[in-house]
Order: sequence, then structure tokens, then C-alpha cells
Amino acid sequence: MTFDPSRFLPDDLLERIRERAPIHDRENTFPEQDLAELRAAGYLSILVPAERGGAGLSLEQAAILQQRLATASPATALAINMHLVWTGVAKVFSDRGVPGLEFVQDGAVAGDVFAFGISEAGNDLVLFGSDTEATPQGDGAYAFTGMKIFTSLAPVWTKLGLHGLDTTSPDGPKLVFAFIDRTDAVTTSDDWDTLGMRATQSRTTRIDGAVAAAEHVVRRIDPGPGADPIIFGIFSVFELLLASVYTGVARRALDLSVQTVQKRTSKKTGLAYSQDPDIRWRIADMSLAYEALPPQIAALARDVDEQADHGALWFTLLSGTKHRAVTMAKHVVDQAVLTAGGGAYFSSNELSRLYRDVLAGMFHPSDPESAHSAAASALLGPLQG
Repeated sequence: MTFDPSRFLPDDLLERIRERAPIHDRENTFPEQDLAELRAAGYLSILVPAERGGAGLSLEQAAILQQRLATASPATALAINMHLVWTGVAKVFSDRGVPGLEFVQDGAVAGDVFAFGISEAGNDLVLFGSDTEATPQGDGAYAFTGMKIFTSLAPVWTKLGLHGLDTTSPDGPKLVFAFIDRTDAVTTSDDWDTLGMRATQSRTTRIDGAVAAAEHVVRRIDPGPGADPIIFGIFSVFELLLASVYTGVARRALDLSVQTVQKRTSKKTGLAYSQDPDIRWRIADMSLAYEALPPQIAALARDVDEQADHGALWFTLLSGTKHRAVTMAKHVVDQAVLTAGGGAYFSSNELSRLYRDVLAGMFHPSDPESAHSAAASALLGPLQG
């Protein structure tokens, strides 16, 4: 049966989200109503198996939906992405028979909002290390102390998935992945005032001894790259859903460009701009760049769903897809602004917002340096010395 995205994201819901997007961007506010409507539509549990009360969608299908949501509001899509990352990791676990994240699936069905607390200032190890202290409590629980940045969903999350470093246990150091509740031990700074993606409200989060119960401590692993399913799960779902959001931004920019050139008329020729050879070339260039990404995302997401074995190539395939999606989307939005002309320079123009929003892609892992490093290592082997 053909997958119908409108079943989960109806056109009327998308239009309401699109109408609210410029307001949240202008006022620098979180899209509470978007979240409420998406929750009511069951969107928070699209990746949860049907037998646990979710929609039972595949990662491939979720990627399509995230592209669709991003055409209405990139910031809403990016914020929801962070929740979907954890439900996606839980799906990776359950698909492979790995226990431990069933509470994430059940929580998503019950209405919990999961935030992604991995990024730390100056920590270029990202998943492979942490400056946050993870202190064992003697009963399997851990207390976390540290600071996380770019915590999307900051005003609304109920559970924060995070990592920290246990340096005190006899078998340490160990990287600990766990989930904490929103308590007085967690402080969210009101510091999100950015160039774009303003509605994500990805604020700084300070953690002062917040305790993750033993049943919510998911993994204790050696720091550094490894084959543990928590690393693969986070990396695969995070990269592919990020690629989906920026691909959706490009789709919207292309659609707006087509609409614009069909409406505008040249004073010089009296013809619609859609008949101008230079503009037609630019529209075609945008389309050629965009059309390559949805099939790539779909194929790689399907490989995750079907547990394909790409071995050591997984990381370059995933980081490369994210990198291509971001660079493609930036190129397409640049071309769209040129196509629209001076009107796109006004903040009231949707392309102005897309132009700012797309820039956020360069700050998400994997950055261009790590994507190129992964590709070089796959082809040439690791650096010597």
C-alpha cells in the first residue's frame, strides 16, 4: 500500500502551522499550538510500534513526514525532530531485539516530550565523549552535573535524554546514556535569540545533580567510537531526520520560486518571468539539486529499517547524506532569493525566514569537516601517526 503522508499531516494542519510560523519567528516564541495539534494527531508516537500504541511507521516514512512538516515550519520540524530522534533510537533497539528503551515508546504514547541533551560547548567529541559528570548513586542510578547547549523543546520537554562521563567507577571511564525528569535540579536559561530557527527555543540547560533512575540508565559504554547500538541508533536517526528537515526547506523554497515567477511579469518583454531563459535555468538548477536528496534519504532510512549491513561505511553514508542535504538546501534557498528579487529581502517574505533558518544546518553534527574526514577514512584508511 502506498504511504499517504496526509493521513498523519493533513493539509489543513500544515496550513495552520505555516500561518503561525512567522509569528513565532518574529516574537521568538515556542510553537505551543503546533505541538498541541501534532500531539493530538498522534505525531509524537509515529515511530512507536502499533502493539505499544503508536502508528508503527518506519524511519523511511517518518523522514517523508518530516520533509513535509518542514515545508510549513522548519523550526517546528526541527524541534519535533529531537523528540523523534529518541523514539527512533527506541525503534532501532526494538527492531534489533535490544531491550531498554520501551519506556521511551510508552512515554511518547502517553504524551511525554523527549528532548536531546547531547551537545556541549567546546565538545567536538559529541557522542563519543562528555564534559558532564555522571556520578553513580550505588543503586544503578546516576546523578548528572553539567551544561548542555542547543536543547530544543526547552520550554516543553518532560524527559531529557543525555550523556555524561563516569570517571569514579572502578571500570571507568564510562560514557553513560540516561534520561532525567524535569526537576529543580535542571535550569533552563532564557538565552535563545538567534538569527534563525527561533521557534525551536533550543536554550542552554544547566544540570546540577539531576538523578536518572536505574531503570532510565540506558547504556554504560567506553568513550570513543564504537559499535554499541546507542551510538548507531542516535547517529543514524539524527542524521537522516536532520537531512529530512533541510530537504523540506529546499522543497518549500523551490515551490515558492515557481509560484513567484508564474505571477511576476517583465516590464521589458511583457511576459511572465517563467518565460525568461535565465530564470528558467535557475529554477531547473534548483530542481536538479533538490531532486537528488529525497531518494537518498529514503534509501538509507530503508536500510536502517531493514538492518542492512554497511559496516564501517555507515558513518560516511549517514554524515554524507546530512552534509549534502544542508549544502543543497542552502544552495536552493540562495537561488530562490535571487529568483524572487528584492521582495525576498523584506523580513515579511517567507524566503527571508527560510534564508535564515537554513543556516542552522551548519551547526548540527556532522559538520563538513567530520563528514569529509569520515569519507576520507573510508576510502584511504585512517591518518597515520
